[in-house]
Amino acid sequence: MSTTYTIGRYLVDRLGELGIRHIFGVPGDYNLSFLDTIIEQPALEWVGNCNELNAAYAADGYARIHGIAALVTTFGVGELSAVNGIAGSRAEQVPVVKITGSPASKVAEEGRLVHHTLGDGEFNHFSKMYKEVTAAQTTLTAENATEEIDRVLRTCWYEKAPVYINLPVDIHGLPAKQPKEPLLKEDSAASANTISEMLETLIPVIEKAKSPVILADYQVSRFHGEEALKRFVEATGFPIATLSMGKGVFNEEHPQFIGVYSGKTSPDYLRNRIDHADCIISIGVKFTDSITSGFSQGFKEESVIHIAPKEVNYRNEVYSKIAMDESLKQLAGMLKKREEQSLNIIPVTEQQREEPFYVKDDQALTQKRFWEMIRLFIQKDDVVVADQGTSFFGAQTVPLKENVTYIGQPLWGSIGYTLPATLGAQLADLSRRNLLLIGDGAFQLTFQEISTMLRENLHPIIFVINNDGYTVERSIHGPEASYNDIKMWRYADIPAALGGNKNFKSYKTNTEGEFADALKDIAESPDVLRFVEVVTQKMDMPELLTTLGKIFAAQND
Repeated sequence: MSTTYTIGRYLVDRLGELGIRHIFGVPGDYNLSFLDTIIEQPALEWVGNCNELNAAYAADGYARIHGIAALVTTFGVGELSAVNGIAGSRAEQVPVVKITGSPASKVAEEGRLVHHTLGDGEFNHFSKMYKEVTAAQTTLTAENATEEIDRVLRTCWYEKAPVYINLPVDIHGLPAKQPKEPLLKEDSAASANTISEMLETLIPVIEKAKSPVILADYQVSRFHGEEALKRFVEATGFPIATLSMGKGVFNEEHPQFIGVYSGKTSPDYLRNRIDHADCIISIGVKFTDSITSGFSQGFKEESVIHIAPKEVNYRNEVYSKIAMDESLKQLAGMLKKREEQSLNIIPVTEQQREEPFYVKDDQALTQKRFWEMIRLFIQKDDVVVADQGTSFFGAQTVPLKENVTYIGQPLWGSIGYTLPATLGAQLADLSRRNLLLIGDGAFQLTFQEISTMLRENLHPIIFVINNDGYTVERSIHGPEASYNDIKMWRYADIPAALGGNKNFKSYKTNTEGEFADALKDIAESPDVLRFVEVVTQKMDMPELLTTLGKIFAAQND
């Protein structure tokens, strides 16, 4: 180990200061010596992935649980493989530090025709591409390295967005001064006048409302506002719903929780409650097509108070630089709590009362019965990861128990994302049980990362829904078209083929009885990876997806 403090060590120490304990990626000749710096640090663990795209997905999943993540690839071929995953992190506001090991500075300056380039002597093609999908970018030099590292890492943390660091192979080993000040500093608070004006405007609007409702979404979790949201909800007594992208940001067993809103496909009580509200307090919400059933929300914009991570907006009046936590705290302190009777709240726990469930041993599994059984299987504190397909739209309607984290990707919607993301999420918190729900088509894209899970001795529970092809696409267009077909695999054999020995259990289930037996055995085998192939019919899909398929088809016409 070198005794000289270096630029590479500075970067690694700053990542550690942000709490990062695992770094994902794939080695390549332009990053190998920097990887030495990583593995020399006992507080960091290098997690090598099967490919760079999977590494980016894993980092995204890690960041959603841990708060921030990092990955390292080589120049050109490696970083372009990862760019789709980084774009997804940008779309869904996930803070990921993307580090590229690149050719030596002199090589780039002289425009040499070296490998992993386009052979034209230009070395900034790929950094230009990353400029489109990251919030900040830098190429480190001997003169700017420490200042630039701090700049982009602060951007990553405060903006909750991925950033790009280009680290030439001859730079990371150069001397640097150790940091003397903390990387993160307190945000500048909003002025007292701004807060006062916001309260003077909004308090009368909210108190006048006869049917107020709270609508929360994913930005609550990205900006760590769950506790502030809980205090606000309980201080006001108002009913609260989430959108599917923010599912789990509020306890779904809470007596004020009324459901996951999805526009016109929502249950009648929930849809009427949201669409006819005279005041909607929208907290951390972005309305996108897949979570609103094709922008089918029925409420009027003038009834919405938008509380964003760093501002409040009501009828185009913007109150800037007010953090979400502060907005909720100030409003909660001024509003009177409504009586439960006056608000006519019917919580999800009463809307969807659990009926006695009896397993029909020889009955073929259906989507409906599968989701009913999964609902009973999910436990408090689980992490539920649902891929963008039948899995996401099925899981969307399953009420979650207290402190369950729900991970999906409905805006970017890159199928296969969730399997590597589960790897990252599990490493971020080894104490929590991770359940992955993924379709066969998505699984075929990224299945290799099961080998990394086995190598790291992780114990997620993986449900692969084998319905013989791209069912979401079949629901939209071409139910019998050959382009929606995929090769049938022996899915239950894959953990063994990828090197599993005694550290996994695999099941293939065709009937309710077989699936029930698998779930029972899974509960009794917590110390191994569990892999369950769930066989259903080709066109069997959750009811919500059947409806959404028609909406998306019309939207594409």
